[in-house]
Amino acid sequence: MKSRRQAAIVEIVDRESVANQEQLRRRLRARGFDATQATISRDIKELGLVKRAGDGAYQRPGDVQTSPATARQALQRAAAEYLRRAERVQQIVVLRTGISQAQPLALAIDRAQLPEVVGTLGGDDTIVIIARDGRRAAALVKQLEAMAAGRI
Repeated sequence: MKSRRQAAIVEIVDRESVANQEQLRRRLRARGFDATQATISRDIKELGLVKRAGDGAYQRPGDVQTSPATARQALQRAAAEYLRRAERVQQIVVLRTGISQAQPLALAIDRAQLPEVVGTLGGDDTIVIIARDGRRAAALVKQLEAMAAGRI
């Protein structure tokens, strides 16, 4: 039973964004596993699950592959939490965040694999994004601003 439950946990965190043990307990219950918080906590420890930087969801250690939908959700949460200002200069987008918040947002942008983005450089409170062209840079600024405002 334990190995099947742990296999279900791995499958759940690989497919969905699960940020806390209660969400995981509910998803397990929907699959027919009735586990206590203490059991789930032990399973998480035994499986070596860690929290992602961008959205705080559980993942396997070293696992940077996420589904496109999960990566997009993580970007939306990170933009809403960290993005303070976005500016475009031709095909370069400069994002401003609070102190120590640029890295989690840059990571979320990288993992979302947006087609407009060639690459990112993240500092402490500033991110530089190279877009494919000026038009895509402008669209990216609008998209990130909408995410930050919770409109997406």
